[in-house]
Amino acid sequence: MEYIYINGSSTVAILRENQKVTKVFIDNKEHDFKKDDKADKEQYAIQVKRNKYKKFLENQFENLVVLTGAGSSKDVGGKLLTELWDDSSTLLSEKKLNKLCELSHYYDRDISGKNYVKNLEKLLSLANAAKEFVTDKDVDIKDCITKIQALIKKDCELNLPDISPHEIFLEKITKRKVTLPRAKVFTLNYDTLFEQAARRKNFTVIDGFSFSSPRHFSGRNFDYDIVLRDKSRVKEEDNFITRVFHLYKPHGSVDWEKLSDGTIRQSDNVSEALMIYPKDSKYENSYEQPFFEMMSRFHQSLRKENILLICIGFSFSDKHIVTAIMESLAQNPSFQLVVVNKGIDTSDTFKWLFELSKKHSSIVLIDEKFVDFAENYPDLKSYNQDEQNKIVI
Repeated sequence: MEYIYINGSSTVAILRENQKVTKVFIDNKEHDFKKDDKADKEQYAIQVKRNKYKKFLENQFENLVVLTGAGSSKDVGGKLLTELWDDSSTLLSEKKLNKLCELSHYYDRDISGKNYVKNLEKLLSLANAAKEFVTDKDVDIKDCITKIQALIKKDCELNLPDISPHEIFLEKITKRKVTLPRAKVFTLNYDTLFEQAARRKNFTVIDGFSFSSPRHFSGRNFDYDIVLRDKSRVKEEDNFITRVFHLYKPHGSVDWEKLSDGTIRQSDNVSEALMIYPKDSKYENSYEQPFFEMMSRFHQSLRKENILLICIGFSFSDKHIVTAIMESLAQNPSFQLVVVNKGIDTSDTFKWLFELSKKHSSIVLIDEKFVDFAENYPDLKSYNQDEQNKIVI
C-alpha cells in the first residue's frame, strides 16, 4: 500500500498492480467504486488528496513559513544531487571521478557493489578533508573540488520560465490579512527563481539587503516593513502595503559575494558566489554571516504561536534544519507542519516523521510535485491584492 496523504487518521492510500491503481483507501477504509470498473481510480485518489489538503490550508494561520529544497526547482530546470553527480562525471570523466572517490576514501556502493552511490555531498566532504594530505600524479583533489563547485553554481543559474509554480505560489501565500505577519520563505536553493518571480509579479522582497544600490546585507533589514503614508487613512492597519514577503537563503545564493572588507553584496555579476556547497561542514558554516542571521531567523520563526511550516521539496537530510523542526514539534504546541514531496518517504532518514504523521493531526504529509501543489493551493479570494485591477495595454 502506498500513502499519498497522511494527516493523523485522515489518509489517502493506493494499491498498484502492474503500475495500475486497483484499490483506493480513504481514512484506512477501502473505497467502494460500486462496481464501476471504468473509474479512473488513481485520479479519484489524487482528487480526494487535494480536497483534503486544500481544506487544511484554508485556515488562516497567524504565522506562515515556507521552507523549500531542491525539489521545488526540479520542475523548472533545477537538479538534484544525484543529477549533479552525473554532471560531475561528465565534466571530469567517469574514470577521474572514480579516482577522486578512491583518493577521498569514499567507498559507498549500491547493492551490486559495482557502482558508487551518488552522494555528492558526502564525496565533497571527504574530498575536502583529504585535499591537504593526499596527492596523486593523475588527479588533483583541490582542482576537482573547484571544478565541481563551479559546475554546481552554473547548474543553479536558472531562468524562470514563462509560467512557473513560484509565481502562482507567491500570489497565493501573500493573500493574507494585513494585520498578520508577512509570509516568510526560506529556500535552501542557490538559484534566484523566487526573486525572478517577485520581479515579474511586482512583489516587494525583504531579503536582508538594502534597497539602495549597490545592495549590501544587514540583518537589521529584516526588521523593516513597508507602509503607505496616507493621511486619509484612519485605521493604522490599512497602512501596510500588500504584495510583500520575506525571503531568506540559509545556504547562500548565486548572486551573493563577500568583498575584501567583509561586506556582503548582491549583484548580477559576482566573481565568486557566496554559497555553502554540499558537504558535512555546512552545519559549521551556518554560524558565519550572513548564514547565521538566516538560521537565527528560522529558529525564531518556528517559536511563534499559531505557526504553519510548509516544507516543499526538502529531503530532511540537513541536520541543522531538521534539528530546528524537531525542536518545534516537541516544544511548540501550536506548531503545524506540512511536508510536500514527490512521494512520501519511508526510509530510515524520514521514518520518524512518517510514524508521527499517522498519530498527530498537526503533521501533514503530501505526495505532490511543487508545480501541482502551487496550482492546487487554496486561493483566498477574500484577501485579493488587486492584481486583477491593473490595466494591461
